[in-house]
Amino acid sequence: MTDRVQVYEVGPRDGLQNEKRVIPVTEKIALIDGLTGIGLAAVEVGSFVSPRWVPQMADTAAVLAGMGWAHDTPVAVLVPNLKGWEAFAATGAPVSEIAVFVSASEGFSRANLNCSVAESLTRIAPVVAAALADGRRVRGYVSCVTDCPFDGPVAPGAVAEVVRGLRDLAPMPVSLGDTIGAGTPQTVGAMLDAVLEVCPAADLAGHFHDTGGRALGNIDAAMEKGLRTFDSAVGGLGGCPYAPGAPGNVATEVVLDHLAAAGIETGVDRDAVARAAQRARAMKAVAA
Repeated sequence: MTDRVQVYEVGPRDGLQNEKRVIPVTEKIALIDGLTGIGLAAVEVGSFVSPRWVPQMADTAAVLAGMGWAHDTPVAVLVPNLKGWEAFAATGAPVSEIAVFVSASEGFSRANLNCSVAESLTRIAPVVAAALADGRRVRGYVSCVTDCPFDGPVAPGAVAEVVRGLRDLAPMPVSLGDTIGAGTPQTVGAMLDAVLEVCPAADLAGHFHDTGGRALGNIDAAMEKGLRTFDSAVGGLGGCPYAPGAPGNVATEVVLDHLAAAGIETGVDRDAVARAAQRARAMKAVAA
């Protein structure tokens, strides 16, 4: 069993998308530039979703145009559909990875994507194909892997079927999201038992919100199942605009400290993350 974990930074996208104050492009770029080249597995910097639904991400093209690229950190953006792909492609930015997302619950899929889970897989299929044809890696996100704000507890088998559906499109890595922070080590473990039947641990990431104060315990539970990649948001930025009462991506700096205390290496510059976390908290303070 390896004692090294990869930390995937989602603060500039999943974190900032829920802030009510529209963060200026210059502030977003400063945050991103402080997170690249410091040992993170990747940094997700924005998304090409409809500005009507997520206005915070309307300036992602400008962020890509202004951020620094003299680093070796993979950069990712989320692209929900072909319209989003066309907007991204027009930027010409050297983005390494395209993220697509689906929900494991029908209620969240209807609220977030205005379609069924099956329809959402059909919708992203051409995005996956276009990204791969363009030489980009693809990463899949699955929301509500233990609990849904509309449907309640989510069956582990439903999560496994969605992961199977994503990987039928391409053998992509998949991030499993506890979107409302209601997961426990027990429910996370049961979910992973089902998902590991259709996808190896090496291709899975844990994405835990700390709304219920259990994110670190859920990371530990996922590590026991073999996962070695975890998403986090610097300064604890985040939440989901379609999941009421679900703020709180687990903070990158907290995850790093937790892993270090267990003797687990990440290769991430903790001082650089601390500086970025200070900047992120200042952004939140202004917003408040």
